[in-house]
Amino acid sequence: MQTVELLLNAGLEAEVRAVWQRLHATGLRSLATHTHPSNAPHITLATAEELPPDLALQGLPVDIVLDNVIVLGRNVAWRVRPTESLRQLHRTVWQSVDDQNPLHAPENWIPHVSLALRTDPAGYPRTLPETHGQAVVARTYDSISRTVTALDPA
Repeated sequence: MQTVELLLNAGLEAEVRAVWQRLHATGLRSLATHTHPSNAPHITLATAEELPPDLALQGLPVDIVLDNVIVLGRNVAWRVRPTESLRQLHRTVWQSVDDQNPLHAPENWIPHVSLALRTDPAGYPRTLPETHGQAVVARTYDSISRTVTALDPA
């Protein structure tokens, strides 16, 4: 499986990593303990078996607002406010990738930055301070090889 992801500017990434650490320090599961070099706060735009080799993104940087905690099944995340520029970037990726996960269809997509995966969401905070920043670059992630590849801007 491959993903298309947006990475956050340094300040916003630091804010997310600080939340990961606070959750971990209180005994809650978080991505702070996921130490693989590819682990970075990100927003997933698409997942597919294969991505087009010429995939490029235009429209970066895009303003990002993290505004609330959400629970997605057994995952806890910081919701990304879906601005029109973010939605347009997502639609562009959606239209260029075949055989996508339907959870990433424009009508279903819930933009977020994961805080904890495969956990019982009980005990997690339900609010976090609204935080502003930007998504500045895009990458792909290959879950088989566990490698990332930077995407060129269009």
